[in-house]
Amino acid sequence: MPDLSVCILNWNTRDHLGRCLDSLREHPGGLELQTIVVDNASRDGSPDLVRERFPEAELVANDQNLFYAAGNNQAIARATAPHVLLLNPDIVVTPGALGALLACAGRHPRAGAVAPKLLYPDGRLQASCRTFPTPDIVLYEALGLSRLFPRSRRFGKYRMTWWAYDDEGPVDQPMASALMLRREALDEVGVFDEAFPMFFNDVDLCKRLWDAGWEVWFTPTATMIHEHGAATSKVPLRMALESHRSQVRFYCKHYCGRVNPLAYWGALALLSLGLGWRLPRAALRQLAAR
Repeated sequence: MPDLSVCILNWNTRDHLGRCLDSLREHPGGLELQTIVVDNASRDGSPDLVRERFPEAELVANDQNLFYAAGNNQAIARATAPHVLLLNPDIVVTPGALGALLACAGRHPRAGAVAPKLLYPDGRLQASCRTFPTPDIVLYEALGLSRLFPRSRRFGKYRMTWWAYDDEGPVDQPMASALMLRREALDEVGVFDEAFPMFFNDVDLCKRLWDAGWEVWFTPTATMIHEHGAATSKVPLRMALESHRSQVRFYCKHYCGRVNPLAYWGALALLSLGLGWRLPRAALRQLAAR
């Protein structure tokens, strides 16, 4: 049995994928790794890259784009280690990071998930942890209070703008760009909900882990490099629409009937208003990229 199963979902990010797989090969940390690459019908030669340069990786080459949740579920189904590390292809693993994640999980037996500190390629910290988007948070974000008072633990709590990422501790929901999951916890709560094909599937999974009595931890002892949005930035308009749909689904699944009805419907109205601001910007970015 391998020590760690590494699952990478790829869509048209061949060069990033190569760097990610190179970093795994160079920095296994003395661990026996099972590496699984699921390719969502890339047209840039990504499957050939894996076959030719990384024969140690198990390749699943889909003939259509199954999107994030279903593609990762394919990889998780093949994973055989006690811990499963989800990696975006635009992640570069640094020396000691894999062992540090497993060590954190060992220190915290109820940790169903563990996330590393993420850095941009230039070394800047990437804010990768958030709290769950409760109705009060939607209000603060819509009114811009989180940007006006970024050091406030109340108004800035969604993006945790007051936090320096120096301490190991539990968090609501870290980015799944690099997220290690305990197989025992996955067996209990299930894998990604494919009703969230692209966005909020990781938020939903973290919510289900917490609701089932598991914990989600962040550790600064493990660091990885992340070039954020390498795939999703290719289609910003579609991604903005899907992000909105997924956030509404998340609200319907986790908050309908559990919070004050006025707060619930008010939050949905503010989310729709926010989409009206996001769509023109996404459309302009897509036009500029052509």
